[in-house]
Amino acid sequence: MRIVYGVLCALLLLFAAVQVNDPDGMLWLVIYGVPGLLAGYGAWKPSSLRAGAGRTGLLVLLVLAIAGTAYYWPTTPDFWRQDVWWNTETAREGMGMMIVTVALLIMALPLVFRRGDTG
Repeated sequence: MRIVYGVLCALLLLFAAVQVNDPDGMLWLVIYGVPGLLAGYGAWKPSSLRAGAGRTGLLVLLVLAIAGTAYYWPTTPDFWRQDVWWNTETAREGMGMMIVTVALLIMALPLVFRRGDTG
């Protein structure tokens, strides 16, 4: 899982870094950055996300991401098409929340499929 967490960390922090020109870039910096830092923590110490504060933080972020995905869900028809999301901010924001939610779900997989003690 270290590699998976490391890749998720790099991707989420990259998404956070490119929010500079976004009108609400600071919000999206946090939305991408906090899960990215948590993924980095998981890459550094994978067992930290299976128990204690790391697990609680992961589950809280996952619930918030699911709520954010519901809130930002794109209402634009065919929002997944490039010509739509390229030109429509709300479609990009909805897809951004979907990305964060999927990343957190991947990070939570060891909680569902854990073997033995959480150590």
